[in-house]
Parts: sequence; structure tokens; C-alpha cells
Amino acid sequence: MAQTTLRRQQLADAAISTLARSGMRGLTHRAVDQAAEVPVGSCSYYFRTRRELLQATVERLAELDIAEIDEHPALTGPTSITRIAEAGADLVEHWTTAGRERMLARYELALEAPRRPELRAALHTAGSRFRAVAENMLAAAGAPDPAAQANTLVALLDGILFNQLTAAPAHRLTPEQLRPTLLGLIRTCTDRTVPGP
Repeated sequence: MAQTTLRRQQLADAAISTLARSGMRGLTHRAVDQAAEVPVGSCSYYFRTRRELLQATVERLAELDIAEIDEHPALTGPTSITRIAEAGADLVEHWTTAGRERMLARYELALEAPRRPELRAALHTAGSRFRAVAENMLAAAGAPDPAAQANTLVALLDGILFNQLTAAPAHRLTPEQLRPTLLGLIRTCTDRTVPGP
């Protein structure tokens, strides 16, 4: 059983790499076998259809991202708004450098989702976990409407991540700019005098 789980994770990780490198068109069972350096047919044995492979890839992306969020106590427990912004900036920096491959794969999947209802559903489920983290964080920080503001904050963070991954260097936020930018966003989300979304 544990061996099966490990092999499925290995193949999902290889699918992430394949998506980041070759996009949706390059994601085939055979390409995943090659990226994972396993015998041909391994991927199709564990994930019979493309749909199953995409589902496993989304789940693995969410699993890895949530594990990294959990490593930042400021994002999951009571703390100051400044510490939340610092932890968020650290994650954005990580996800656009060492974790870049995963973010590129996630955006490939997101762009495909409008054409695949099952993929959209899988991404929605995974995204709900991030919104729950954001909602809990904003509630702990005193936001007047944490649920609505969590949607806004996640959308804004997605925009920042996308910009950091795709914009020309002159248009990306530096680490020195990122922290105050996130601090401003979080302050806005927790300000009781600002009308909600």
C-alpha cells in the first residue's frame, strides 16, 4: 500500500514537472513515465485516463502547497498583521523561485479548467483549502468579514504570483516591495472602516 502511494506521488510530481516544462499539450502518460524515469506504461497503470492524471496532479499540488503554508505559523495561528505579511511574502518568493515549477503547472491547469468541468471542480476543491486558510488568518487578525475578504485576498495574491512569474523583471515586485505590498493588502482586508467587497 505504501509503495503504491509513493509511486502515485512520484508520477504526480513528474506530471507537475512535465506541465511546467511542456504545458498541457506535452502532458502525456508516456512523457510522465520519462520524467519519472519509470518503465513505459507505469503512469497509465496508476492513472488510467488523462482525467485521473489531472485530478492526481491537482491534489498533489494542493498537498505540497498546504504543507508549505503549514510551515509558516504566522499564516495558521494568531499573530500580528506584520508577521502575516512577512510570512506571505516569504511564500510568494519561494513559490516564484524554488517552487516556480509548481506554480507554472498550477497556472497551466487553471487555464485548461474552463474547457474541462472536472478539472475546474478539482481546482475549486483545492482552492477552497487556501481560502479556508486565508479566512482563518483574517479572522484571527480581526477582519470584519473574513469569508468575503479571504476571496479578495486570494485573488490578489494569485495576481501577484502570476505577475511575479510572467512579467518582465522591471515589472516584478522586489522582496523589498513585496512585504509592504502584502502588508497593505492585509491591512485593507482587516480595516473595519473600509466597505467590504
